[in-house]
Amino acid sequence: MPVVKFTKEKKEIQVQRGSNLRQVALAAGVNLYQGLNGFGAGVNQIANCRGLGFCGSCRVLITKGIENTNSMGLVEKIKFRVPVPDPLPSLAFIGHEENMRLACKTQVLGDLEVETGPEVDLFGENFFS
Repeated sequence: MPVVKFTKEKKEIQVQRGSNLRQVALAAGVNLYQGLNGFGAGVNQIANCRGLGFCGSCRVLITKGIENTNSMGLVEKIKFRVPVPDPLPSLAFIGHEENMRLACKTQVLGDLEVETGPEVDLFGENFFS
């Protein structure tokens, strides 16, 4: 059985292969809806798309094991690779385009290390490049 490690929460859980990352995280008590650098977390808990992939508030950074997930679908490709206005700034994943995923659209196919609520660094080295 695959093991999912949530680094910020210091939790490791065993899941069935093919499980949805959002569902197993919520079942384990992991908060996926942390807002933008902590701002708006309360609103995101209530006002999210319930796993449809439209709000983008369940974005996670897969720090290890990205190869153990399903490939990105159309919703995620649009969310992370097309520079259109979005409730979450597109700048949130600059430099992490290949490892940022929506938990609601990610299947666990093997061991993963996941960072929930990755912070937005508007002044990082990748901002103006």
